[in-house]
Amino acid sequence: MSALLGCIADDFTGATDLASMLVKHGMRTVQTIGVTERTLPSDVDAVVVALKSRTIPPADAVTQSLAALSYLQRLGCRQFYFKYCSTFDSTPRGNIGPVADALSDALRVDFTIACPAFPVNGRTVYKGYLFVGDVLLAESGMRQHPLTPMTDSNLVRMLQAQTSRKVGLCGYDVVPRGADAIAERLRELREEGITYAVVDAIRDADLAALGEACAGFRLVTGGSGAALGLPENFRRQGLLAPGVDAQALPPTDGYRAVISGSCSVATNEQVAVMKRHHPAFQVRPRALADGESVVVEALAWARARMTREPVLIYATDSADEVKTAQHRIGVERAGALVENALAAIARGLVEAGVGQMIVAGGETSGAVVKALGVESLRIGPEIDPGVPWTTTIGSAKPVALALKSGNFGKADFFVSAWKHLP
Repeated sequence: MSALLGCIADDFTGATDLASMLVKHGMRTVQTIGVTERTLPSDVDAVVVALKSRTIPPADAVTQSLAALSYLQRLGCRQFYFKYCSTFDSTPRGNIGPVADALSDALRVDFTIACPAFPVNGRTVYKGYLFVGDVLLAESGMRQHPLTPMTDSNLVRMLQAQTSRKVGLCGYDVVPRGADAIAERLRELREEGITYAVVDAIRDADLAALGEACAGFRLVTGGSGAALGLPENFRRQGLLAPGVDAQALPPTDGYRAVISGSCSVATNEQVAVMKRHHPAFQVRPRALADGESVVVEALAWARARMTREPVLIYATDSADEVKTAQHRIGVERAGALVENALAAIARGLVEAGVGQMIVAGGETSGAVVKALGVESLRIGPEIDPGVPWTTTIGSAKPVALALKSGNFGKADFFVSAWKHLP
C-alpha cells in the first residue's frame, strides 16, 4: 500500500478524532495503535498512528514519535501531520515543542504551522489566544487538569516555552482573506527566521483556507481541525478516488457497554445522563488501592445485567473527588489503578459477548485497546464532532469501538451513539 497522508497523534482519542475528520472529508483512514507490523488494507488514503505520548517524559515522546514517522515513511506517505489536543495539553517542558522539533529535524523542515483550533467543538484561536467556548483556555475547566493544567491561554508564549526555535503568529487580520494571503504571511514569517507559526482560526472556512495554504508543506502540526483542508489538496491533484464511501464499516453485533475513565466536565454530564437511563457501576480508586476485587465484582454485575441495552462502568468523578483520591493514593498510582482496572473489565466484557463498546478518556482508551490486543482500526461514521465509530482490523470477530476524548460529545452521547452504527 502507499498512503497519501501519515499522521502521528499523541493520544488514542486524539488519533480517532483526527481520523474521523479525514474520513468525513473523503479519505479512507486506518488508525494503528502504535507502530504495527500487521498488514493494513490496501484501499487506505491516510494512516493515523496513535501514541500514548502526551504526558510521558519528553525524550520518550520524541523516541516514539520518530519511530512512528519512520513507519509512515515506509508506507510511502507524501505528507505528515503531528496531531495534539485542541486544548494544547502540555507543560512548559513539552511534549508538543520537543516532538515538533524532532519531526522537523527528521524531515529537514525549517518551518511549519501550529493550530489547535476546532471551531465545531468550541476551540478557536484569536490573536494567538486559545478559547474554549466563550472563555480563555486558562479560565476553562482545563485549568484544573490533573496532568497538564493549562494556566496560560497564549499559544505563542506556550509553544515558545517548549522550544528554542522562534514562534510567530499569523493573525486574524490575514486569515479571513483566504489561502493566498495566509500563504504569503507564512512566507514572510519563514523569511523572518520563524520556525513555528501559530495561526488564528475561528471558523471551519479559516481551517479550509489554512489547509490549502499548507498544500506544499512536508509537515503540518495542529489539532484535528487543522487537517480539515488537507484532503482537498490531494483531491485537486487527482490522488483521491472519486465516489468512495470513506466511512463504510462492516456490521457488528453483541452486547453493548460503556467504559468511562475521563473525569472531564463533559464526561461527568454524559455519565449523569446515562445513569438515568441504564444500569451503572462505579469503580472507585480507593477500593482498588485497598485491594478489593473490583474487577471481578464489576464483571459479575455486568453479566447479570447485559441485554440488548448497554451497561455503564465508570470511574468518572468530580474534580474534588479526584483530588481527594489523588491526595490519599498519589496521582500516578491512582491513575494507573483505574486504567488497569477498566482495561481488565473491558477485556472481560468482550470475552462475555460485548461487541459494541464506547470508551471515554484518552488514557482509558489507550489502556483498553492494549488490553484487547487491538493493533489497528478502520474509521467509520461520526457520532459527534471528533468522535467516530471504528471497527477492529484483524480480530477473529470485529468489535465496534467508539474512543471518545473526555471533553467531546453532547450530554446524551452514551445514550444516542448506538444509532450511528451500521
